[in-house]
Amino acid sequence: MGSLGLIARRRWRCWMNVAYNVDCMEYMLTLPDKVFDLAVVDPPYGIGESGSKNHTRGKLATAKNYKAFAGGDSQPPSLDYFEQLIRVSKNQIIFGANHFADRLPNPASSCWIVWDKENGNSDFADCELAWTSFKTAVRIFHFRWQGMLQGNMANKEQRIHPTQKPVALYAWIFSRYAKPGDKILDTHLGSGSSRIAAYDASLDFVGCEIDPDYFKAQEERFKEHTAQENLFLQMEMLEGME
Repeated sequence: MGSLGLIARRRWRCWMNVAYNVDCMEYMLTLPDKVFDLAVVDPPYGIGESGSKNHTRGKLATAKNYKAFAGGDSQPPSLDYFEQLIRVSKNQIIFGANHFADRLPNPASSCWIVWDKENGNSDFADCELAWTSFKTAVRIFHFRWQGMLQGNMANKEQRIHPTQKPVALYAWIFSRYAKPGDKILDTHLGSGSSRIAAYDASLDFVGCEIDPDYFKAQEERFKEHTAQENLFLQMEMLEGME
């Protein structure tokens, strides 16, 4: 790719990728209908796993302790949340929906996503499920996420959030359920993995995170990632000018 192409790619990637430290409900109420092409969300499941007792869960390996996130995972989002989510987005992928399927306007779906975490003999869940609005078959993504062991140990991710999901998971989702030019919404940004994957895929992205501490942590993570990306692009541009 020539230097002009690299500059264009860099500008496009930085065109629309933002995060807001706001209540997602307040944000969605300001939006017109169907403004986002895809919402990929990982809301509270309502099972009490907010992170504050994470270190007590693993019996076979030491688990990391985290600050409890806003709301304490005491209950899943309200019916109003799901109504707004579906109003502002054309399609939706909702993690943890097996815990609150009765709150979805249309719980029946032919296409669930199964993330096989390859946990082996761990006492944590073997997989996580995501409901989707798509009319395709069930799909499985295999990626190890077992404490210190990850599916890509050469590019190991730092864990900064108790419900953090790997960037690779979102990259896989975007490669199959989004297309160039799509606008992506994440109402519960958490660690910011979805934001990084959207940036790498050159997708427009908006994320909301209500917890100020976790918002700051994901901002720092995103800035570090984009700084490395920009450095690589600059090196490629210099090589292309030689």
